[in-house]
Amino acid sequence: MQTATVEKEIDRQLRIPETMRAAVYRGVNDVRVETVPVPRIGPGEVLLRVATCGICGTDLKKIHTGSHSAPRIFGHETAGVVAAVGENVHGFRVGDHATVFHHVPCGDCYYCRKKTFAQCPAYKNVGCTAGFEPSGGGFAEYVRVMDWIVRRGLVKIPADVPFEQAAFIEPLNTTYKGVRSLHLEPDETVLVIGQGPIGILLATLAKRTGAKVVTSDLYSRRHSVARTYGLEHPIDASTEDVVQRVREESEGRGADAVLLAVGGNTLIRTAIDAARPGGRIMLFAQTQHGDATFDPAVVCMDEKTLMGSYSSSAEIQDEGVRMVLGGYTQGYDLTRLISHRFPLSRATEAIAFASEPHPDSMKIMIEPGS
Repeated sequence: MQTATVEKEIDRQLRIPETMRAAVYRGVNDVRVETVPVPRIGPGEVLLRVATCGICGTDLKKIHTGSHSAPRIFGHETAGVVAAVGENVHGFRVGDHATVFHHVPCGDCYYCRKKTFAQCPAYKNVGCTAGFEPSGGGFAEYVRVMDWIVRRGLVKIPADVPFEQAAFIEPLNTTYKGVRSLHLEPDETVLVIGQGPIGILLATLAKRTGAKVVTSDLYSRRHSVARTYGLEHPIDASTEDVVQRVREESEGRGADAVLLAVGGNTLIRTAIDAARPGGRIMLFAQTQHGDATFDPAVVCMDEKTLMGSYSSSAEIQDEGVRMVLGGYTQGYDLTRLISHRFPLSRATEAIAFASEPHPDSMKIMIEPGS
């Protein structure tokens, strides 16, 4: 960005309005674009003007199930420009580009010592808000970043990296955490069920280990996107037997590891059946409580391991940031995962569109600046 442009941007940010537009959750399946006050910040805090925010599946589940009280402003895959800084903020100034983790762990409790950071009581406190109960706030023009997040969860973005690329830092961290916990080896075969944005992130990260990665999805368009990331072993789940195909890809054994990147419980049985005896099954998208049935003998006699991975990990935060920010100029362009962009004025439409799978839909972004 040219110096004159930077100065103009900083000058604009210093003139913060009193009100802004935001997509406000008012109840089950009820999101409205409203005018709300711009959040006020205190000492140690930062106000971020949102450039872009991805719609995450967990946002959609909260909206559709009513699991959280209303009103709230959701959105946590957020990147933008620092619009104001509070007293005693170090390392950030007005005009900086930044993205933010809305949760960070305390680093000291029992769960943090065991590196299960998402179970840390402090981690469960959301540290970003656009008003109302803190819930991320990215579906708004401005977000208040609280002091403990500024210290450990606010990430500066180089000016030559697009906001849309940087918005993938949080989802990449969550997927990388899941892949790392499988301890994949180069002689193994991995099946990733689902090739939406999260499934492709899981598959590309698994491929980095040297393992053979097989991908499954109903939509050919998603396989086409996956192929641009070097994923060359697709299974068309609309016409092929996924379990049989993955056995053919693994000398008849089945996958050494299966990652289930599709919400709901209907494909848990497929994931278990696709794993070889002694294999690992990672449930990645099962974020709602409910009943699921499986044969316990596959765990006991077949020695299959059923695992889960949820949210991000502070342990890999710096490594994940380097992957995303450095990857943009090295071929790991995650903006190719974006299929649709909506202005904030059409946020309700964006949420409705993201809630129903479409053959050509991938990551959906809400962009207040457009």
